[in-house]
Amino acid sequence: MNVVFMGTPDFAVPSLEALLASGYKVSAVFTQPDKPKGRGMKLTPPPVKELAEKNGITVYQPASLKRETEVYTPIIRDLCPDFIVVVAYGKLLPPEVLEIPKYGCINVHGSLLPKYRGAAPIQHTVLNGDEYGGVTTMLMAEGMDTGDMLLKEMVRHGDTETAAEFFDRLAPVGAKLLIKTLSGILAGTVTPVPQDGEEATLAPMLSKEMSPTDFNRPAREVHCHILGLSDWPCATAVLGGKKIKIYRSELVFETGKRGAPGEITNPETLTVACSEGAVKLLEVQPEGSRRMSAADYLRGHPAKKGEIILTE
Repeated sequence: MNVVFMGTPDFAVPSLEALLASGYKVSAVFTQPDKPKGRGMKLTPPPVKELAEKNGITVYQPASLKRETEVYTPIIRDLCPDFIVVVAYGKLLPPEVLEIPKYGCINVHGSLLPKYRGAAPIQHTVLNGDEYGGVTTMLMAEGMDTGDMLLKEMVRHGDTETAAEFFDRLAPVGAKLLIKTLSGILAGTVTPVPQDGEEATLAPMLSKEMSPTDFNRPAREVHCHILGLSDWPCATAVLGGKKIKIYRSELVFETGKRGAPGEITNPETLTVACSEGAVKLLEVQPEGSRRMSAADYLRGHPAKKGEIILTE
């Protein structure tokens, strides 16, 4: 079976590895352009590109398949793919490309569709405090994640698991589900199921505008906010007049009031009161410094009982 693979971040790497390990011929990989990263802003290839090049697979990096369809549609058509597999590619596919593969374009999506259509399904699963997330494979259509569903796998989200950690845990789940889906399509045992549009919810791209932490919200909402934005764009607050990023927290208790919202009720553990309940901050990053445990932070920045952490 001949496959064209489209994907970009770490989440897509296990799926490409699974295709290669299962004997599928991956004739080309499409991924996003290299981007500057780090303090030196050095151009860095996407993880999928690195894996493809290690395996001698031709890589294409169009800025936009939709804008450059006249260039890349003929290339894809000449590859004669049986499947186009799309995993966190980050770009929309034009109708001309969707029509090319014999068995269709198969997408591995990080949610239990039709819930969380969009660019950040895993993060929104955590932000909203869902007990379960998961992965859905689907036949791609022109709309945003609107295609017929093929297979699903439900995965429980851990109480203190960040979005980044859940992201990493779902990636191999998606890879296994992809191979099961392709095998089922070829065997005729997988039947597409239309999505119920009325049950659809959206998971738009995250932004830094979402970062400020509002301790006037209940503790569980604050906790989910912190976990859902970790590792990017990160929850933020102001402590001692300086901005901090908050990567991880723990629910201390969910109900009852033991301090004003934002008040440090236990300076030894960096426990902060919310409108209802309290959270313990476990991992932070002071402005201009490295990411560290709250214990390490407190050694250099002692907190005071009654001190207020500001939203910003």
